[in-house]
Amino acid sequence: MNYVDSEVSPLRTVLLHRPGAELARLTPRNNDSLLFDGIPWVGRAQDEHDRFADALRERGVEVLYLAELLTETLAVPEARAELTQAVLDDRRLGDTLRDSVGRYLADQDPRRLADVLMAGLAHQELKPGPGGLVYELMDDHDFIIDPLPNLLFTRDSSVWVRDRVAVTSLAMPARQRETTLTRAIYSHHPRFAGVELLYDPSLEHVEGGDVLVLAPEVLAIGVGERTTPAGAERLARRIFEAGLAHTILAVPIAQERATMHLDTVCTMVDKDAVVMYPNVADTLRAYTVKSDGGEPRALAPRPFLEAAAEAMGIERLRVIDTGLDPVTAEREQWDDGNNTLAIAPRLCVAYERNIETNAQLERAGIEVVRISGSELGSGRGGPRCMSCPIERAPLVS
Repeated sequence: MNYVDSEVSPLRTVLLHRPGAELARLTPRNNDSLLFDGIPWVGRAQDEHDRFADALRERGVEVLYLAELLTETLAVPEARAELTQAVLDDRRLGDTLRDSVGRYLADQDPRRLADVLMAGLAHQELKPGPGGLVYELMDDHDFIIDPLPNLLFTRDSSVWVRDRVAVTSLAMPARQRETTLTRAIYSHHPRFAGVELLYDPSLEHVEGGDVLVLAPEVLAIGVGERTTPAGAERLARRIFEAGLAHTILAVPIAQERATMHLDTVCTMVDKDAVVMYPNVADTLRAYTVKSDGGEPRALAPRPFLEAAAEAMGIERLRVIDTGLDPVTAEREQWDDGNNTLAIAPRLCVAYERNIETNAQLERAGIEVVRISGSELGSGRGGPRCMSCPIERAPLVS
């Protein structure tokens, strides 16, 4: 089976998560775990996500859903025990409430247990109350098990490099339990039997939105708000040890909300083309990292576009700007104009609202599959953020 060796290799299989109860049950009083700009209209977000999935299927892509894989994984006793323990290890529970939660989880079938692990367990759902100080001091709106409202962004919790998967280490406390789910799926679901894990959530922070597979054996790793230099170095070391790449570019990005990941400022749309936020195109730098006996060694920084082209073995990277002018560029960058998902060379999915960026793409010979994102986009993530490619066909030269 061929897996991911380039951002633009023809997409065969992708992992998505359809937004659901983990978002629907949030209120202004209990949304501390939400990284969206506001609580989205869940019904509309689901409709938009369904059209996104349909657009992929219409182009021959197999769509896997995280919730379905998780339910099937929980039928495996080892996976069930592992995920239950991950919840019970929460030090906020105390012994009395922990015992009660453990009994509650043990009584649930795989589908209901999957729902609880994703959407959380509210204070009033544990009936009758277990007593104990922790439970009694909780507010009625509190969650005993927090929901995971950011599961929609499946790109961040795992990333495939050829035939191996890196289960990442998410930086934000609200998201850290997400990787217990993805790790269990890749470790225990029959679909992924024999797959080797390249990275682990216990390691330094790395998020999938910062990892771009530019070409076979060439990667870029953004370093900024979510991925640390230590995480980039650790991942590079493991990639080199596995013989999966000859060059890795470490790319510092601004530690700001608008540029939280490398894929918020740059994504690939062809073997030699990127769509890129023009405000950073001339200033983005990269440290070329090579293997020195398996140990990552960084060279002096150079312009990103220059270093990337050299590593990819091409004369230059074509750059397609977000927007046509500084105002449009900044607005469409904020609206995820750069966060495209390549289905194949010169074919990508993008939000329809980024009118100027999509027009620029088409003028450059890139076919754009437009999807609506009025509610999905409130999470500051586009089609790439919402998808984790699992399998792509080999890239033909």
